[in-house]
Amino acid sequence: MRLPVIFTLQAAWLSLCQTMQHYQSTWGHYDMCKSQVYTEEGLTWDYMACQPESADMTKFLKVTLDPPNITCGDPPETYCALENPYMCNNECDAATEELAHPPELMFDNEGRNPTTFWQSTSWRKHPKPLLVNITISWNKTIELTDDIVITFESGRPEQMMLEKSLDYGRTWQPYQFYATDCLDAFTMEPKTVLDLSQNTLLDIICTEDYSRGYVWKNDKMVRFEIKDRFALFAGPKLHNMASLYGQLDTTKNLRDFFTVTDLRLRLLRPATGATGVDENNLSRYFYAISDIKVNGRCKCNLHANSCIYDKEKLSCECEHNTTGPDCGRCKRNYQGRAWSPGSYLPIPKGTANICVPNNIVPVTRVCDNELQRCQNGGVCLNNLRCQCPAGFSGLLCEKPRCENEAGGCGDPDSGQAALSPTAALSLLLPPALALTPLLLGDVHWPTLL
Repeated sequence: MRLPVIFTLQAAWLSLCQTMQHYQSTWGHYDMCKSQVYTEEGLTWDYMACQPESADMTKFLKVTLDPPNITCGDPPETYCALENPYMCNNECDAATEELAHPPELMFDNEGRNPTTFWQSTSWRKHPKPLLVNITISWNKTIELTDDIVITFESGRPEQMMLEKSLDYGRTWQPYQFYATDCLDAFTMEPKTVLDLSQNTLLDIICTEDYSRGYVWKNDKMVRFEIKDRFALFAGPKLHNMASLYGQLDTTKNLRDFFTVTDLRLRLLRPATGATGVDENNLSRYFYAISDIKVNGRCKCNLHANSCIYDKEKLSCECEHNTTGPDCGRCKRNYQGRAWSPGSYLPIPKGTANICVPNNIVPVTRVCDNELQRCQNGGVCLNNLRCQCPAGFSGLLCEKPRCENEAGGCGDPDSGQAALSPTAALSLLLPPALALTPLLLGDVHWPTLL
């Protein structure tokens, strides 16, 4: 029997019969789901929001190509180098292992010599476009935590798109456009991620930074910059993760922007070099990819700190009496209140929002008048729950009610102004610091395309 492969680091637990003391780990990791603590009522569980560690997600994907016969080698074909049309000694033959270039070589271990890579057929049907779709699927919701990096061996494409799906490939939306000339290819002004701000973080841009055709030593990579977008809230070196987590917790469009079930790379035009297409030597033009890197974590709605891969399927190891691939519902007989995702707030332990037994009112302490204060003017009743003012909801009154309204918090009819960084950060800081003025401008959140 094959054992599940557990690919996330889990906290070390003592036996349940032993007294356990929890020491907070690195700021913002949320790597423990619960610990035992002493209270006035005796030994009890203290529940916390938790999430798996980031991991290399290419170990758990399925890749498909469209058209299916776009991989080189059937029939065998000889290729010429883009930068030297007279160097035609690269052969691709699907029937010979040493000369084959199947899709799996985009995800094997790098460092081999010679480099392994997937390769397409040549542009032998020019001027008909050489189009390839590379779809990466996890059959699981994934939260991206680092840059997506694609390494080309054939010269970077002159035109390509990166797309994402949130519904297992049923619908797609653009992530980023790449071109040597963005205006000509996509009628978009060229931009870089450094042109983005907190106001425009969700904008879909076209960049010309990664589309030079020649194969220079350091010009093989194409990136989709995740960390540079994180840095708009967490700072250049991501030291202020509390701010980022607070924004992810309170802004659904932002959280969804970094969440995928599938990625699709659409290759639209291969590198042709500085002289244009040589129709007498079309074997110079093709796509070849040696490596694709995707780092992320299973989305478990802050109800699990590990994810397993068993029978070619990812699933969260759910805590907090939740169940499902994403811990997206309460377990049977634990539906005493509606399921809710965990919350990063208040920093640093968050709020677990556990599922409770049927017909039993939860008695877990949610608030007090010292450390776990109700936010936004809420009142802590009997050190158990917050009584929230009209405009807010959540265990600690941390969520504007207008988030659930049709127009969102930006709608002028919602009665609630858009959340500013000052307001969001005040939820994250201790009460004494929350009163300190913060010199930050208001942020308006655009709608995700």
